[in-house]
Amino acid sequence: MKTLPLFLSVLICGLFACQKAVDEQIDLQAEIASIEQNLIPSILVDGDSAPHFDLLKRMDHYHVPGASIAVVKDGKLRWAKAYGIANTNTQQPVDTATLFQAGSISKPVAALAALQLVQAGKMDLDTDINTYLTGWQIPESKFLAEEKVTLRRLLTHNAGMTVHGFPGYSYADSFPNIITVLNGEGNTDPILVDTMPGAIWRYSGGGYTVMEKAVEDVSGMSLDEYEAAHILPQMGMVHSTFSQPLAKRFHSNASAAYRSDGSIIEGLWHNYPEQAAAGLWTTPADLARYILKVQNVLAGREIGPLSKESLEMMLTKHKNDWGLGPALAKEGDSLLFRHGGKNEGFSNNMIAFAYQGAGVIVMTNADNGVDLMGEIIRGISDYYDWDIAKPNIVKIIEVEASVLRSYVGKYLYTEQVPGTGDYFVNVSFQDGQLHVDDPNDGEHVGLSPTAKDDFINLDAGDRVRFAPAENAQPMQMRWNGFLFNKVE
Repeated sequence: MKTLPLFLSVLICGLFACQKAVDEQIDLQAEIASIEQNLIPSILVDGDSAPHFDLLKRMDHYHVPGASIAVVKDGKLRWAKAYGIANTNTQQPVDTATLFQAGSISKPVAALAALQLVQAGKMDLDTDINTYLTGWQIPESKFLAEEKVTLRRLLTHNAGMTVHGFPGYSYADSFPNIITVLNGEGNTDPILVDTMPGAIWRYSGGGYTVMEKAVEDVSGMSLDEYEAAHILPQMGMVHSTFSQPLAKRFHSNASAAYRSDGSIIEGLWHNYPEQAAAGLWTTPADLARYILKVQNVLAGREIGPLSKESLEMMLTKHKNDWGLGPALAKEGDSLLFRHGGKNEGFSNNMIAFAYQGAGVIVMTNADNGVDLMGEIIRGISDYYDWDIAKPNIVKIIEVEASVLRSYVGKYLYTEQVPGTGDYFVNVSFQDGQLHVDDPNDGEHVGLSPTAKDDFINLDAGDRVRFAPAENAQPMQMRWNGFLFNKVE
């Protein structure tokens, strides 16, 4: 009989623990639902209450078939959830294990390989990168007379190298090797130096392709092999791969890619021989594990493929607030590391605090995912009071109808657009508001005035500015910086 009270107390404790777990799960579901129903647009009108956007409705609005989100909070994976369709041909849904192309989020993950080789003494951040390259060298040029391309400069987009990004190769294209890409014999220009290394910051996927070649030559392994052996498992990224083209064993779990009109890309996705720049396939949950590993190693709670000292070096700001892989923002305990990613038919973003145990990743399988993921991240930032993304507050004014009508007309773009000939757009006045219509792609933009000659589209953030005709010059319009002359 003496054991009965002990048994009862264990049973009661178990019941309380179960109830606590149920209550916590209910609270978490309510938390997620609140975020899903309160996405925040990029622009708010001063004095207006913020609209409450619903996530699924906004996916429909932007023609985004599928999305996946992961949130890190208090040093843990707080939640991960998937939405929509991964493949409209098969109606396969997105789940939290669905692979997305990470686009340029590949870069900070690929950089870990180079930094690990530095940590091991096999590479140096400030040595001429040609020292490590075999079978291909950065072409000689006058810009290399005094300064050299180094690993540090490649990782921080400060090496003076060309080629911003890569379009990828369709399923029907011949898939080139890395030297073919470096030589400009694929579908992009040669990767070379066209300004003095160290002089300016300029984003260069080409530079990361040079880094990839150096890692392969020093390690004797392809980048995908090196990452699979030495980086991804140690970061907890067990569902991720740099395999390009994607190995068949991953196909059933990979999302298709979608254009801005919602149509599926032929062959389901493009392939990227530029693995370091754009070749990672991953999930938001795996990127959350990347974030957590960085945070925990920095805090001294775990060990990882890079030491605390190496990660601190990675998160040191260089030109344009760029680290050795990720972009950086804020300072001290509020330091953020981040990177966006855009491949054909995929749009993604990752933002995390280095020292506050928090972060968010949004991945989408659509070209139009950029605006959607911005609304999601602003909603998450607002809910958790993180101050990582806020809407732009604009003040809308009244402008006389006669002034608005003076802007109406047909406008000619001042530069030639290849394959289109003359490029015209129309400005109209309807229901008391100016509109710009682009018959070339069907785009229709409603404009709200922030000044007598300055306007904004409250949905997409497009800016339009008019300059009245003077000295026999035509009325001019700048639409997001592109110059048009009024011709009718």
